[in-house]
Amino acid sequence: MKRRRHLQRLERVYADLRGPVFFLTCCTHRRVRVLTTNPIPGMLVMSWKEAKDVHGWLVGRYVIMPDHVHFFAAPARDGAKSLGRFVSSWKTWSGNRIRAIAPSFRWQREFFDHLLRSEESYQQKWEYVRANPVRAGLVGSADEWPYQGEANALMW
Repeated sequence: MKRRRHLQRLERVYADLRGPVFFLTCCTHRRVRVLTTNPIPGMLVMSWKEAKDVHGWLVGRYVIMPDHVHFFAAPARDGAKSLGRFVSSWKTWSGNRIRAIAPSFRWQREFFDHLLRSEESYQQKWEYVRANPVRAGLVGSADEWPYQGEANALMW
């Protein structure tokens, strides 16, 4: 099949663009509040730092709440799984480890995802997410919440 010249130009243009950045939220089944129980937060952070090698995804900033997590992720260019497969695999991996501490633990089947459209959107969403523990009455200021950070820098 003969390729059209304009399609070849589009391939060069799209090859230079960064991958999409997603804002993700995953909740525990029945909103069980175990995610801030030690050593679970460290296990979650480790899983996000290993996500590039294991799943082909980079995880950026995150906030761990007692019954859900918020994090930002983008596919690494080489061999990334689809978003659905990445989240499913990550939930399986992390869930197996969490069950060593909380045997009845399960993630809620669904997850929330939002495709970010600009660097401003990333910063705005991050400020909103960082304030989550304050809105929940867990701390007086976002800086006091110990279960937040950045696994990898996501560049726009």
